[in-house]
Amino acid sequence: MGTLNSLWLLTRKSVTGALFGITISDRYLTVSPVRGNSMHPTFASSSTNFPGYLKGDLVLIERFCLHDFKFSHGDVVIFQSPSNHKQIYVKRLIALPGEWIRVSSDMVKIPDGHCWVEGDNSSSSLDSRSFGPIPLGLIRGRVTHIIWPPQRLGKVERKSMPGRIYQD
Repeated sequence: MGTLNSLWLLTRKSVTGALFGITISDRYLTVSPVRGNSMHPTFASSSTNFPGYLKGDLVLIERFCLHDFKFSHGDVVIFQSPSNHKQIYVKRLIALPGEWIRVSSDMVKIPDGHCWVEGDNSSSSLDSRSFGPIPLGLIRGRVTHIIWPPQRLGKVERKSMPGRIYQD
């Protein structure tokens, strides 16, 4: 009888802990690896998919910004690809709804409910220059810190692009 009670207590605590962890990950904070070179030098990429092999940066993503879409110029965001919702991208937010952005020799107005994102490494980045402004609803969070590897531990800096953004 004592073993059964101990087993039930362990199961109940495990399920409660798992539900708590899922809630935290879904609503508040989560962790994600950065793959590819589009955000170099801000992030070091991981060139392997081997499970358990941590090469490259692991980042902390906060989701509080999703409530009322509270973003700022220069935030690094994680979002679903506009063309393939199974792909996840990490890019820098450059322009917000209603603003104009200079792209090459053209001026593009960002529609309501959309934003403009670009990778820090423009020569190897698939971003708004390729697929245009993205809906704010595709954003899954803001990258706030690098948490792996330990020697790169720290806050992700917000960088804006002065001279490219114009208010309506």
